[in-house]
Order: sequence, then C-alpha cells, then structure tokens
Amino acid sequence: MQWRWLAVLTLALLTPGFLLPSAAWAAGEKLAVDLELLLAIDISGSVDPDEAKLQREGYAKALVDPQVVKAIGSGIHGRIAISYFEWADAYTENTVLDWTVIGDMASARAVAAKLLDVPIRIGRRTSISGAINAAIPRFKASPYQGLRKVLDISGDGPNNAGDPVDLARDKALAQGIVINGLPIINDRPNPWGMPVLEDLDRYYEGCVIGGPGSFVVVAESFDTFHEAVRRKLVLEIASALPVVPRHWGQAGPPVRLQQPLKLAQGAYRYPKGCDAGERQSQEFWRRRFDQ
Repeated sequence: MQWRWLAVLTLALLTPGFLLPSAAWAAGEKLAVDLELLLAIDISGSVDPDEAKLQREGYAKALVDPQVVKAIGSGIHGRIAISYFEWADAYTENTVLDWTVIGDMASARAVAAKLLDVPIRIGRRTSISGAINAAIPRFKASPYQGLRKVLDISGDGPNNAGDPVDLARDKALAQGIVINGLPIINDRPNPWGMPVLEDLDRYYEGCVIGGPGSFVVVAESFDTFHEAVRRKLVLEIASALPVVPRHWGQAGPPVRLQQPLKLAQGAYRYPKGCDAGERQSQEFWRRRFDQ
C-alpha cells in the first residue's frame, strides 16, 4: 500500500503548479485556489435584527448544501477561499470570517459554525460603495491566489452614503474584481420609515455589479433568502470551472447574467441614475424636517 501512496504523491509533486500548502507558504507563495469569494452582507438600518439573523443563517445553511460543496470540489484545485463581512455606512465593516479555505463538507461545516457563532451588530446608513471600497484591500491581503476574485454584495436598499456607488464599482473592476449582487426585494416595514426602491434589482444590475460573467440573483424576501444564496454560490463557484453544468443554473430564484462591463455602465435610469438612493434619502429627511 505504501508504494501506491508514494506514487500518488510523486505524481502530484510533478504536476505543474502544484505545491503542498506548507511548501507554498514556506516559499512565500500564495496557496492556489479556484476562487477567492468575499461575501459582503448588508446590516444597515433597513435590516432589522430578525432579518440580519435570517441572512447569516441563510449563508451558513447554503455553504453546507451538497450542491455547493460538490461545486467546490469540482474545480481545478478542489477548494475555494472565502471571507465574510457585514457592512452599513461607509465606516461600518464587521469582519465575521477572515479568509478561510473550504474544500470539503467538513471545512464547509466549520465555516458555517463560525458564521453562526459571531454576534450580529446592526448599523444605520447604507453605503454599498463603502463595502466595495473596504473589499479592495481585503483581496490584496488575502493569503490565497484564486483563478477569479469575486465580491458578492447582498442588500435590501440602494447606496445612500459614502462615495458614488458606480465610481466605487469601477475602481474594483479595475483591480480585476468581479462584483455579483443579491438584491433582497423586501416588503417589510422599514424601521426608520425610509421608502423602498421598487426596482432594486435593476439598480443592482446597472449600478452595482460588473466584470466578466457578473450576475444578479434576486431574493424575493428574507424568508426565501437561503435558496437565493444557495443558487448564487453554486453559480459563482461553477463560473470558475471550464464548463458550467447546465443543471446548476435551472431551477430557483431569478438570475440575470451580465454581458461583461456593458449593462453595468450607467444603464440604470430610474428615477435619476445611480445616485437614486442618495436623492431618495435627501428627500425623505427634507420632508421629515419640514413637518
């Protein structure tokens, strides 16, 4: 039996680009993974504690779904690196999970348990641009080297604080980061009375996501959030494969794929462009002060 294991190890070591994790780190190289996936989750004032809990639980449940783990194992390296942070205004970013490798069900369960173990904090304003700006240095600090770098943003409202969202998006795209979106169409009352943006999915398409193969998966409510997350993760992971199995993209929440960099460039026009959230917020507070 020993000679068989020796033969397998010898073949692996002769494979171009292969390094054992310890050897790679000792050589000062980053461990190769199929995907560096950074999950950025909205905990702004429009998200109440129950909704924040549903989001966290949705990601934890989706990560241990057999289809997600199967997709991870189907890559060239059979592993991805994942990190998870929650955001609100331009200065609120809470790291829940630093860069960690998932390569099988055991490591997926360990990550899911970590997500559920960290307390949830709620912020106030919504700065998608702040989340994007915070993501760029997180990718640079990653100890892993992915075939793709993907920032995944989920939220239930438009940008209303910090830098213009489309400018932040373009800066990330210039760094080779693909941005996908999971807009949550939420009909629950906003705790602050802020109006909702009815076409949030189109806003995400035109102002938030971008890069080759970028897409939006729509969550119709917080209650169906888990299924939307599961499908989105499978699509993101499968996008790193040479061929995406067709059955991974058939049933589930709506998915709209982008043409690289086309629709993402200023296609959103209602009500007044990618600053719709800022204008909506300004009008809301103006009316409050006038009363």
